[in-house]
Amino acid sequence: MAAVLQAFGCRYPPRKEKMSQTPTDSGVRRLADLPSPPGLPLIGNLLQLAPERLHLTLEQWARELGPMYTLDLGTKRALVCCDPELLQTVLRDRPEGYRRYSPIESVIAEQHANGLFSIEGEAWRPQRKLVMQALAATNFRAFYPALHAITERLRQRWQRAADAGETVDMAVDLVRYTVDVTTALAFGEDPNTLEQSGNVIQDQLALIFPMLMSRISAPVPWWRYIRLPRDRRFDRSMQSVRAHVDGLIERTRSRLHAQPGDRPRNLLEAMLIASNEPGSGITDEMIFANVITLLMAGEDTTAHSLSWTMYFLSAEPALQARLHDEAAALMGDALVCPQLDDVKRLDAFEALATEATRLKPIAPLFFKEALADKVLGGVAIPAGTPVFFVLRPAMLDEQRFGQASTYLPERWSDDRHAALAHDSRAYVQFGAGPRVCPGRQLAGVEMRLVLSMLCRNFTMELATERESIKEVMAFTMMPSAMPVRLRSRHTP
Repeated sequence: MAAVLQAFGCRYPPRKEKMSQTPTDSGVRRLADLPSPPGLPLIGNLLQLAPERLHLTLEQWARELGPMYTLDLGTKRALVCCDPELLQTVLRDRPEGYRRYSPIESVIAEQHANGLFSIEGEAWRPQRKLVMQALAATNFRAFYPALHAITERLRQRWQRAADAGETVDMAVDLVRYTVDVTTALAFGEDPNTLEQSGNVIQDQLALIFPMLMSRISAPVPWWRYIRLPRDRRFDRSMQSVRAHVDGLIERTRSRLHAQPGDRPRNLLEAMLIASNEPGSGITDEMIFANVITLLMAGEDTTAHSLSWTMYFLSAEPALQARLHDEAAALMGDALVCPQLDDVKRLDAFEALATEATRLKPIAPLFFKEALADKVLGGVAIPAGTPVFFVLRPAMLDEQRFGQASTYLPERWSDDRHAALAHDSRAYVQFGAGPRVCPGRQLAGVEMRLVLSMLCRNFTMELATERESIKEVMAFTMMPSAMPVRLRSRHTP
């Protein structure tokens, strides 16, 4: 089997287990000293790691084996850890001591999309500077009218559904909303996917994440040798996305050429202008990669966070009523929060999503890899070892969060529950350390706007049994669907 894996170009090097390759301090354990789930000869646990259920599988093994265990990946042994303090240590030690799991970069690079999310080493610093500047909170004031208009478009769509008694699939609507917001802010164009049907860019993006997750998890890169039907579908989706991005770049270049000397108004303009500076190091390939990165990351994380919020909020009519009163008191007759300064006062609405993603984390796993020999939690980690962090166990730990299994958004926005355990360091949905998510401020504004608009104008309930909604891992953890019935609060 090992020979077969090598013949197919398996990217995992031979397993490192010799003590000479790890620190030898007394009391330091080796990876081989930790428990591991039973597997098969030669291929270990690989066949047990279905990508769409990967987080659930690792969580189940953590319940059985404890907070630190190993996986046999055939040609490499990985460490799995549930300790948020050790995760914080690793995140602070980036990019020098740890990197993202290397297959992430290689798989995404094949699509020429190796942007800020997946790029490693010193190459990420100039890219991060550009993206952080474009997504800085100071830019939101100029952008807010467009953000308000897109949110009003979403409200009107939901109003029509409520008036017609139609079921809304929040998982679909919210992705389209965030695609519109991200594209308008970062690229200066509003694609209006909310009012289009059929072959819109969101439909193509939805096909990309599951395939990327499948390829990153694969022990053998089959797609380099055999093209299956799903690989061809993936290729067609990527071609559509590339054409969309090429159009964005070309139109932006034309605007800049027609109006030379203007200050950049969005991320894409900033990247194109910077690329013309002598010695900038910003290439067309880098611009293309970051446009795709922002399209994919911008629509995925925020939309799924909001969808999972609907899952919990729909079961809390009393909470909906209280939040309606709060939104109405703040917004008056307005149906969507009218001013950015007022959005800053909507802490309770962002707390809805924060608490939802504590219970249903859209980033349930962090995949890292040691760049040098390390000792983590008393365990020797040879260079090149994958380190997989499982986040949800700590967020459901009663020692870290009081009433941990209860949906209690107030724990994040007021002090009425000050007596409860509350370890905010265990909540790392936006990451931490030098590579914390640059879009976290925008995500917070979107969540506040959408949820305050929802509570101001509608009541909601799930249109299916809660048990029918499954967790699906597709790079981020998304709901299988989120059908909701809305009722207008303005209907006589």
